[in-house]
Amino acid sequence: MKPLAIVALLLTTPLLAPAQATQPAGAPDIIYFHGKILTGTNLRPGDTSTTPAHVTALAISRGRIAAAGNDANILRRKGPQTKVVDLGGAFAMPGFNDAHTHIAEAGRQKLSIDLDGTASLAEMQQRIRSFVTKAAPGAWLQGGGWDHTKWPGKTLPTREDIDAVSAGHPAVLERTDGHILIANSAALAAAGITRATPDPAGGKIDRDASGDPTGILREDPAKSLLYRVVPRSTPEERRRALALAIEDALAHGVTSVQDLSNWEDFLVLQDMEKAGTLHLRVSEWLAFGDPIETLKKERDSHPADDPLLRTGMQKGFMDGSLGSRTAALAAPYADDPGNSGIPRYDQATLNAMTKERAAAGFQIGFHAIGDQANHMALEAFSFSGVTPAQRPRIEHAQVLLPGDFDLYAKFGVIASMQPSHLLTDMNWAEERLGPVRAKYSYAWRSMLDHHIPLAFGTDYPVESIDPFRGLYAAITRQNEAGTKTYQPQEKLTLNEAIYAYTQGSAFAEFREKDLGRLEPGFLADFVVLDRDITGATPQQLLYTKVMRTVVNGETVYTAK
Repeated sequence: MKPLAIVALLLTTPLLAPAQATQPAGAPDIIYFHGKILTGTNLRPGDTSTTPAHVTALAISRGRIAAAGNDANILRRKGPQTKVVDLGGAFAMPGFNDAHTHIAEAGRQKLSIDLDGTASLAEMQQRIRSFVTKAAPGAWLQGGGWDHTKWPGKTLPTREDIDAVSAGHPAVLERTDGHILIANSAALAAAGITRATPDPAGGKIDRDASGDPTGILREDPAKSLLYRVVPRSTPEERRRALALAIEDALAHGVTSVQDLSNWEDFLVLQDMEKAGTLHLRVSEWLAFGDPIETLKKERDSHPADDPLLRTGMQKGFMDGSLGSRTAALAAPYADDPGNSGIPRYDQATLNAMTKERAAAGFQIGFHAIGDQANHMALEAFSFSGVTPAQRPRIEHAQVLLPGDFDLYAKFGVIASMQPSHLLTDMNWAEERLGPVRAKYSYAWRSMLDHHIPLAFGTDYPVESIDPFRGLYAAITRQNEAGTKTYQPQEKLTLNEAIYAYTQGSAFAEFREKDLGRLEPGFLADFVVLDRDITGATPQQLLYTKVMRTVVNGETVYTAK
């Protein structure tokens, strides 16, 4: 049976039922032994002198770690109903907590036209052409994952390119970063987008020399002009998409995600939890731009202390992305001198909204990639009186003004960053930014040097959810071939990167007492790997395989 087939079987089986009454008091439900288990106990950012703590065995009761220690001491706790699992000497560590995902979109991409990894426009067209043969008459073609910066010429596709292979179907296909899409002529016509349609505030409709739309729509205000006519996914379609993305996460050792999907997707996750088929911890973000009463209602609709599923911070968008040249910069793009990106808010509006939402007790996080966008977010935190105790966050934090590192530290802002973005972006980031600004980009070491908390993730499906690519990027700042290096002074140690991907992410969602360490009282979420990554070379990290993923003490994924 293939690994994902095993996961699919596991996902239909509820987690372990409580131990039966015959079990002696204090006996654990499960014991895992004969392992090399990294507990995370003494991992500290900036500390290179301490050897990380290890144990060989864990005792687990009711989904939490009851004891951690050597085999003899832990096995002594065994009762007649205790399940015992021999790890066979394998390396284990806390489960990865991906601090930034879009799992519903990742799953939908797997169910639709998956354009991830396309190396040319021709390959994109071929995948569309293949999908059309299975599409129902008149059905919308949807999908995503294309990245024109990986194609020869790095030229954006046009509606005519998609018209040529879509056989009259309306088509809408998202770029990998989700900040621009390409629509064909049928889709534009269905949405009534013509040369007379004005650019909405915070968005842009690309036009050709004659003034007609090219099919490229930039940022949500423009994209929403089209999505208002695209058929909504059914609950069953959402469930299938979420199940696929969750399988992918578990197979890569990710046991918790902090996610931005739609509220309809959260309702499906609630149903999965009730059915006992949700085995990934999810903190679902709310939309900063929604009315405050809607946000309060959504927050209050689900128990805040649910260890498996909960609502989390509010996420607002300051700008777009560097790859799409929509990230808001304080000075124009080095490779596009007439363009400084697209800010999504004016400062006064942003300040007022942030103050209102922070006063209502919400954690606030802002997507901010460009240096201008980061500065706007910091200004909003300053105006609203947000304190470090409220754990304000900035997602991506890719380019900063030199003086803004100090402001991050002053306001206690958590830098929620995705190291694997650099594996793609290093191919063109300096072209976009120029050599001076590039020094302040993807600046993980500078963050830690300024005592700024780091939380790591992937932005899945923008990048693979594989955390080992992120660890590799964080410690090498090289492409996967090892032939190109980007601003090497910003490298981290492996211990620091693991911390950011486990304990740092837990701190970012107020769960540092539950997640990220394998100590008594912590939730029993861990992964078993095919190698000891603390002794692996950087290149070996890239080939690390997950052998077992454990959530709540129960195995929810095993490799073949």
